[in-house]
Amino acid sequence: MLARKKRGPEQSAPTVLVVGLGRFGTAVCESLVRQGVQVLAIDTDERRVQRYADEVTHAATADATDGEAMRQLGVEGVDRAVVAIGSDIEASVLSVITLSEAGVDQIYAKAITRKHGKILQSIGATHVIYPEYVMGQRIAHMVTDGVADYLEFEDEFAIARCLAPVETWDRTLAESAVRSRHTITVVGLKRPGEAFTYAVPETVVEQGDELVVSGRIADVERFVALPRSRTRR
Repeated sequence: MLARKKRGPEQSAPTVLVVGLGRFGTAVCESLVRQGVQVLAIDTDERRVQRYADEVTHAATADATDGEAMRQLGVEGVDRAVVAIGSDIEASVLSVITLSEAGVDQIYAKAITRKHGKILQSIGATHVIYPEYVMGQRIAHMVTDGVADYLEFEDEFAIARCLAPVETWDRTLAESAVRSRHTITVVGLKRPGEAFTYAVPETVVEQGDELVVSGRIADVERFVALPRSRTRR
């Protein structure tokens, strides 16, 4: 059953189908809506659908493993889909198969294990997401003093936001030569009370500044582990 359409001006952004309105699925929906994306959200639980009907463009009580139900909803016209089902692996797999057969080009699927992820990739998922694993990595780095955020990518690349290490204080990036010494790139700098600025060789780093750095995972991890306070003698 299709829930009532949320009123508002027509948008030119692509339509995204979100399958599953658990915590992960609703977080995806909320973020997409904030970006102005049209969202078709479905779940087999009618209470969940009604709860979020006013938050998305369309909400429907439907089974994503049912090809006929998906055709009735017109999913063949959907640009991208997010299968946010995790704990029910059978439903997750069948949903990806159904959407792939319906011709959805971009399918992002949540996986709870590496084996689950490999299965999803083999049956048509173009992007596999491991939210628990990714968040675990971020928290593990964030609990380290001075690391505010951390994100890894599949190609052994990482981005981190951390307090500037001692060796960069009161020097330009050219003078501290962090790029050549640590094989990382300082993308930008955030000084307390000031706006974020993109980094250039002439950028002066001060104590208390936050740096956004990128590079290979091992190099970024070594850089964020550098001393961020002077040792007292």
